[in-house]
Amino acid sequence: MLTGKVALVTGAGRGIGREIAKILAKNGATVIVNYNGSKDSAEQVVAEIEAFGGKAEAVKGNVADEEESASMSKTILEKYQKVDILVNNAGITRDGLIMRMSDSDFDQVIDINLKGAFHMIRHLSRNFIKQKSGKIINISSVSGVMGNAGQANYAASKAGLIGLTKSVAREFASRGICVNAIAPGFIETEMTKAMPEEAKKNMGSMIPLGKMGQAKDVAELALFLAGSCSDYITGQVISVDGGLHM
Repeated sequence: MLTGKVALVTGAGRGIGREIAKILAKNGATVIVNYNGSKDSAEQVVAEIEAFGGKAEAVKGNVADEEESASMSKTILEKYQKVDILVNNAGITRDGLIMRMSDSDFDQVIDINLKGAFHMIRHLSRNFIKQKSGKIINISSVSGVMGNAGQANYAASKAGLIGLTKSVAREFASRGICVNAIAPGFIETEMTKAMPEEAKKNMGSMIPLGKMGQAKDVAELALFLAGSCSDYITGQVISVDGGLHM
């Protein structure tokens, strides 16, 4: 399905990014597993991919840093000659009520979750435009669609990612480049495992399907958006949330 394609997945050392990297590789793509602080986790993802015969490489780079992300993008393009699929997945949380939220907690989340995606799209834009094809998939969140108390910074970053998705989709459409966003809901990852049990219980009761999602649920949609079956889909935000937001 993706044989001959080169995919870059940011923040791919764990959680949703990890599953996306693995499923793209299982379907033939050569996957660049980007990480910033979790080298061991990223190398483990590469090892898992290579174990089933896939191709992958772990590449360090802080997407929030303009110079570092530019250097990483340049190095990848020099080695692989192209990037066909970009998955902007890197993200963090710094939850807290807005009355107590520091500028640092707000800025860090915006810089990584939103500005990081902006950096990567900008750095690879000439590559996509020159080849007149490509798939860009931005991992947003249900929080960016409907908001969430205690996550003003995170929700703002993910809502901004939706606006970025739609704007870039309009800019790139004439060149055959599709840009879409996935908005996961309550997904079982390392990030959600850290939530208090009471919060998990309350969130679970709000989901019409009555259960949390799995990272593979998001990864399978990313695979669809990365492949040729989605060639006539762009500028869309697709929720994977068990009906939490309807």
